[in-house]
Amino acid sequence: MGALKYVVIGVVVVVVVVVAALTLLPTLHRASVQYVGSPSGYEAFVPDGQTINYNGHTDPTGTLILSNGNTIQNAVWDGQYASTIIQNHNAIVQLNNQLNGDMQDFYVIKGPVPAEQVTIDGQTYIVIEADKINPADIAGFYTYQGWVPNFVAAINTPGTYAAVLPGNSPVFQWKNLTETVAERTMLYEQYNPYIYVAGGDVLVQPNGTIIPYGVTSSPLGSALFNFTTPQQSYNPPS
Repeated sequence: MGALKYVVIGVVVVVVVVVAALTLLPTLHRASVQYVGSPSGYEAFVPDGQTINYNGHTDPTGTLILSNGNTIQNAVWDGQYASTIIQNHNAIVQLNNQLNGDMQDFYVIKGPVPAEQVTIDGQTYIVIEADKINPADIAGFYTYQGWVPNFVAAINTPGTYAAVLPGNSPVFQWKNLTETVAERTMLYEQYNPYIYVAGGDVLVQPNGTIIPYGVTSSPLGSALFNFTTPQQSYNPPS
């Protein structure tokens, strides 16, 4: 089942409260903005196809996957790259419909995520304060929608590395979901090279399992260079 296309939901901000019931890193001063996640880990925002009007502008909503595997529902991405994420997601939804695919875009953040809890029309949201994140620490990716949590777990696993599939890779002959996803990452790049710029990459985990993925043209933070621009080819063991 493909990702949902964005539908704008009009809302009004009612109350801003301090983030609670989350595992938060200590902050220097008491403030509404706290940090979730790990200083040395990777977190990921996964858009769900809806938007919300927050502080006078339109933001994407979704799920925040933390480096320890925990998830925070009803997350809102506010600030830099909000419109880019909406554009990227709408493009992948269009390609999913056009190609009968099931790919999902997501946005990895290196380090902890600044966030605050807000109540809007009686609904609680966790707002990611993206303007407080170094742009170098944010990059966009896409893979099979069912493997996004696996991707986040993999990049947080010591020993995982990124590589490129050569055109004659045996992976393209595997006749399984891994082959299908690898081919689709490259196909989506061909259909929309302005947004999807690098299909055919894989995460190689210490146990030998691979996760094919692609990279979006924006955001493309340099701190994630090892994953956005792999420097080696992957050759599966014979």
